[in-house]
Parts: sequence; structure tokens; C-alpha cells
Amino acid sequence: MANSKDEQDNILTTRQGHPVSNNQSQRTVGSRGPATLENYHFLEKISHFDRERIPERVVHARGFVCYGEFEADGTIGDEPATKYTRAKIFSAKGKKTPLAIRFSTVIGGRDSSEVARDPRGFAVKFYTEDGNWDLVGNNLAVFFIRDAIKFPDVIHALKPDPVTFRQEPNRIFDFMSQTPESMHMLTHLFSPRGIPASYRHMEGFGVNTYKMVNAEGSTVLVKYHFHPKCGLASLTQAEAEKVQAKDLGSASKDLFEAIERGEFPQWDVYVQVMEDHDHPELDWDPLDDTKIWPEHQFPLRHVGVMTLNRNVQDHHNENEQIAMGTGVLVDGLDFSDDKMLVGRTFSYSDTQRHRVGTNYLQLPVNQPKGVKAVHTNQRGGQMSYGIDLAEGQNPHVNFEPSIHNGLHEAPRKPNNPPEIRGRLTTSVIDRRNDYVQPRGRYNTMMGWERDDLVENLGNLLSQCERDVQERMLWHLFLVHDDYGTRVGKALGMTAKDVTHLAPLAGQVLTEEDKKRLQNLGNNGDKIDPTVWGKWTSSVHNHQAKAEEVLDGMKGVKIETPPKPELHEQTV
Repeated sequence: MANSKDEQDNILTTRQGHPVSNNQSQRTVGSRGPATLENYHFLEKISHFDRERIPERVVHARGFVCYGEFEADGTIGDEPATKYTRAKIFSAKGKKTPLAIRFSTVIGGRDSSEVARDPRGFAVKFYTEDGNWDLVGNNLAVFFIRDAIKFPDVIHALKPDPVTFRQEPNRIFDFMSQTPESMHMLTHLFSPRGIPASYRHMEGFGVNTYKMVNAEGSTVLVKYHFHPKCGLASLTQAEAEKVQAKDLGSASKDLFEAIERGEFPQWDVYVQVMEDHDHPELDWDPLDDTKIWPEHQFPLRHVGVMTLNRNVQDHHNENEQIAMGTGVLVDGLDFSDDKMLVGRTFSYSDTQRHRVGTNYLQLPVNQPKGVKAVHTNQRGGQMSYGIDLAEGQNPHVNFEPSIHNGLHEAPRKPNNPPEIRGRLTTSVIDRRNDYVQPRGRYNTMMGWERDDLVENLGNLLSQCERDVQERMLWHLFLVHDDYGTRVGKALGMTAKDVTHLAPLAGQVLTEEDKKRLQNLGNNGDKIDPTVWGKWTSSVHNHQAKAEEVLDGMKGVKIETPPKPELHEQTV
């Protein structure tokens, strides 16, 4: 239950003893960003979080690596790729780029179940001729939070209790009930999409918003999508429990054996493209990673095909030591000011240096493969076994600039993003609109997915304290009448039990939300799937059986959606 002690006794502080007056937002230029480097509280918080486990990954501890290639179309949709990006990986039809990919679960330890309900990591390392490009995403298109300062909190809520060391629904939904932006992700995660039948039968998403830059320096915002050619397949909770009873590593086994028998998994790769500005005409912010970009407004544009065709030779060297990072971009690709992306870019590299070592990039699985050579002025550090000298470079000069035959800067290329002005602030983005997209997802999922979602949330929330149940149900009614009614029935509650709740402190409701709040549970919502196929992830999902998964999905024929058609929208 809520703590009855005086609130002053429980003030959050830093390890320096400084009271934390804002634990919700990083300091940014304007409410949308970019974030600034002097975010001391965030840097201390995330740095400590990155070092919480030794030597296993704090998150994504259980995973599996294999290799393959990306073959480009040379186009983005029906236009030349060069219109949007000078990145060579996309430049020519038939151009192939080798890659490594690591699929993973997020919360469980290294020996945990691979059919646990959890987002799946979908991290691709492209070994391009301009160096490595890491696209570190998930199988679900959105995330729980929109600001990286909350990442340690959401993971702590999902991880085992620090006292009982059990994953506790009351802890998870205590946090989520106070975080309205999480409703979209929860609606994905607690549906069957939270338990893919295999790594081969799931989608992949970059999740964050990135940029592309063309030869003239013009920029566009982009999101990345991977659609499996073999179709989607997922498990209900009941079927997943049958798999877990017999095999904790079913997903890794499936992927390894499929490649060994020559059944190479493939994904169609798409991007969505948006002009590079803040888009005031939208009722959601395109930099908010708890939101998708609806495809009827921003269509999927095919850019190529990813094929996986080779397994690792050594699990430790190539899986445990592979190191991904969102900051690993090549010329022609760039960051947006997405607050999660900015925070992840620091966190990933920081945790790799802690976990694998200062010189983790000297390991073969992490070395760039397509470049002629690597030349840096970095020397020493733990486990160093090479020096990045250029041919003929003066070995005495490990600094820049120098007139004595040291390294020098590469020519600068144009990059002309929009100008950003704003006050330094620690605030939330303005257009939050936390309920409209979960409503779209609830409407467009298949009936069996919706049934499993309701059953899962009902079962877990029944294990929570009353105050957590009430607030979660309040959110679900704001999403959709049917959503709240069905989950409430499992709890023995109705809308009347939560109408007394006021919005959370600091919560901003839209005008539509305010109207819904006045008629909670009786807003006349219908299950309307008319936007089927227009909402990310609302495509056919095969209801997999445990027997199919344990048999490696052999012979299972799955309906695959037609390739998306481009509409008139252009950039």
C-alpha cells in the first residue's frame, strides 16, 4: 500500500546526497530536445545502471547471434535511394553488405526461458565499407517510456524484487500505472506479440526515430521496419508454458537448426520517411518512441532484403562479446533528437566498455569488415592487443592536429538539419496523447490476440494491490470501453470503481481524453478494424501451438501480408 510516512522522509537523492527535483525528464533545448551533455543526474543514474551486473548484460543477457547479408534495392520505395541518403549501403540495386544480428530477450538472465513474455531485441550490425552501422531495435514497434532518464526505473520495475528476487506483478504495474505513456507498449507486450513463436517469425523495428542525409546535406526523419518473409507467429501464455516445460532455449535452437539445414530466414526491410521538422499538424510527436507512424500517413518504402545464412563458430567470442550501440552510424545516416535515442547512445557504449572492456572494438566480431583500415589515436587500456596506426604514420604522434605526419580529419560533408531554438529545460514533450494509439492497436489486433491480452492482464493485475488495479483500469477505460470492461470483469471491478480517480499529477489529457473521462466506460467504443494493415504490427499473426514450436515450426504454412503499397504521400 502507499507509504503513510511523511513525504519529506522519502525524498529521492543522488549518491552525493543532492535532492532530485525532477526524475522524469532530461535537460533539453526546448521540450522536444536535443538533450545537453551536462545532464549530471541522468549521466550518474544511467552510468550506475550500466554497471549493475558483472559480467552478464544488465538487459538482453540471453541472446543468439548469426550472420548474413543485406541486399539493397537501390531505391527507397519507388524513388532512388540517393534522394534521401548518401549512405552507400542503400546506393545500388543488388549491393550486398555482410551483417551480424543478435536476437535476445530483455529482462531474464543468461539462462532464462526464451518463451518468457518480454520484448525481443533485434540488433543488427552492418559491416559497411564506411565502417559499422548498428541498428539496435526490438520486435515491438514502440517502447514503455519516451525519455532515457526513466530507463533504469522501468527495468528495475520489470526485474526481480531486490528483496524476494521474484518478478512481481505489483511492482511492474505500480510503475506502469504511474506512466501513462506505457499503455501502448503494454497493449503490444501482453498480447501474443510478447511471446514470438521463434526469432524467425517476428518483426523487427528500429523503434527510435533516426535521420537520413543526402549528398546535398538535406535531412529527413526515418523509422526502420523488418518484416519476416515466413510470416508472423506467436504463442498464447498457455502454449508458451508448455514449451517452457520442455525447452528453455527453443528460439535459439530453432534459429540455429533452420540455418544449418539451409532454410535461411529472410526479412523485407522498409523505411518510413517524414520531413525533418516538428510536424505541428500531428497530434503526437514523431520523436516519441511510444508512438508509431501510421502507415496510411507515412507509407512503408521497401529498401532491401536481409538474409541470415551462417551460424557462429564460438558462442562466447561471437555472442557474449558482440557489442552493439545506437551511436554507431555511417555517413548518410544520423541521429534525431529522440530523447530515448540520445540516452541509449551514451548508455550502450558505456556498458560495453564496462562489460567487455575498453578495447571491445578490437575483438573480431566487433571490428569493421568493409573498411580498408582503422586509424585512431587511441592507445592502451585493458586487453589492448593492437595499435591503429596508418601506413607510414609517425608512431610518436598520437594526437591531432600535428604537422609531423600524424592523422588528420576527413573532409567534412554537408549536413543541414533544421535550426532548433528553445530554453534549457527539464520537461516532457508537449504532444503526448497517450491513449489514441493503444486504442488503434486494440481495435486492429486479431480476436485471439485480444482475448489473450485481456486474460493476461486480468491474471496479473489480480495479483496486485487495489490502488494499482484501480489506476491501471482507469487507464484502460481511457483507451477503450471494451478493454477496461473485460479486464475489469476479471478483477470484479467496473468503471464505477475508478471514476473517483483524478488524472495523475502532471498528466496532460487531450480534449478527447477529457470527454472520455466524463463518460468512463460508456463512450460507445466499438471494435473497428477498418484501419487493418494501416497500423504498425496489425498484420496476420499465426496462433502457434507448443508442438509446432518444439518441432522447429517445420512445415507450418503462415499467411503473409502483401507488400505495402505506396500512397501519394511524398517528401
